[in-house]
Amino acid sequence: MSLTVKLNHQMAGFTLCVDFDAPPGITVLFGRSGVGKTTVINAVAGLLNPDSGRISLNDTILFDSNAGINLAAHKRRLGYVFQDGRLFPHLSVQDNLTFGQRFNAPQPDGPTLGKVCDLLGITALKDRRIETLSGGEKQRIAIGRALLSHPQMLLMDEPLASLDDARKAEILPYLERLRDHTNIPILYVSHSMSEVARLATTLVVLEDGQIARSGPVEQVLSDPDMVRQLGVREAGSVLPATVLQHHDDGLSELKFSGGRLFLPRMGMAVGAQTRVRILAQDIILSLTAPTDLSALNILPVKVIALRDGTGPGVIVQLQCSDERLLARVTRRSADRMKLTPGDGIYAIIKSVSIARTDIGSGINSGQA
Repeated sequence: MSLTVKLNHQMAGFTLCVDFDAPPGITVLFGRSGVGKTTVINAVAGLLNPDSGRISLNDTILFDSNAGINLAAHKRRLGYVFQDGRLFPHLSVQDNLTFGQRFNAPQPDGPTLGKVCDLLGITALKDRRIETLSGGEKQRIAIGRALLSHPQMLLMDEPLASLDDARKAEILPYLERLRDHTNIPILYVSHSMSEVARLATTLVVLEDGQIARSGPVEQVLSDPDMVRQLGVREAGSVLPATVLQHHDDGLSELKFSGGRLFLPRMGMAVGAQTRVRILAQDIILSLTAPTDLSALNILPVKVIALRDGTGPGVIVQLQCSDERLLARVTRRSADRMKLTPGDGIYAIIKSVSIARTDIGSGINSGQA
C-alpha cells in the first residue's frame, strides 16, 4: 500500500509545494517548526482543504482539485494519532480502544483487540481509567485506538513531542514493533533526528515548504548536502547491523557489511537485526591503521566527498563496504591530511560514544 501526495497550499510567508510517495513502512516528514509538516498530514487526513493537488492511497483518490474530488475525513479510513492522546476521560481504556470501531466495519484480516493489546503492551491496562495512566501509556492507548479503527494508513503528528525523555524511551520500542509487525503504512511528522534514525524507512525533508530531499533514510542521512537542513550536531548515518555476540565484559558485538562494531551491551537477542546511528562528530579519521588506541571500532573506509561548512568544519562522506558514513572534522585537519575523494583511510568510533537512544531494532527484525 502506497500513498502519493502532490499538493500546493498558500501558507503565511511561503507556498507549500510538495510531491512525494510514502511506501510501506514509516515515512517521516522532517523539518523545523513552521515548514508545513502538519499542514501536509492534515491535508492527507481531510482536515485541511489544500489549494490544489492530488492525494491518493493505492487506487483510492482522497483529493483531486482538478476532478473536484475531496473525500470526507471519516470516509478516508485513516487513523490519526495527535501530539496529545485526545482520549475520552469518562471512558475506560478498553472503551477508548474500541471507540473507533463504531465508524469502520471490522476487516477480516484486521487487527483484533487482543493482538493490538499484545503489540503495544497494554493488556494489563484495559480496565484502568484514563487519569491513572502515564503519558507514555496514554499515547500507546491512542495508537491502539487508531489501529482498531481498521485504517488503511496511520497518521502520526509528533506523537512523542509532549513526552519527557523517559516516556519517549518507553514508547519507541512499541513504534518499532508497529513498523515491523503490521502491514499498515505510517506517515509520521517529527523534528527529532533521533526518532528519524530509530523509526524511519523513508525520509522526506521539508524546508520552507519545499522538499529538500526524499528517499530511503540511510541514503538521505548519509548525504553531506543534507547537513545544513538536518543540523551539524545531528548529522550522522544509520547502519543496519546484526547482533553477533554479547561479551562478558559488558559489550555487544555487531556485524554489518563493513565489519564489526562493539557497543555497550544491548538488550537484544543474538541474531536480531538492529539499526545504529553514528554521529559525524563521533568519528575520528586516520590516514593509517592506528595501533595502541583505546577505541575498539576501527573501520577501513574510502573518502567519497568533502563539503565545507559555514564555520571551521568539513563534512567528509565515507564509503564503508555497502554503507556510507559521515565524519565531521576541522578544515585544518582535512588540509593537513590532504583528504581527497578516492583516498583509503580509517574511521575510528569510540564504543561509548554511541548513545542507547541511537540504537533501535532493525526493519522486520522480529524482535520486541
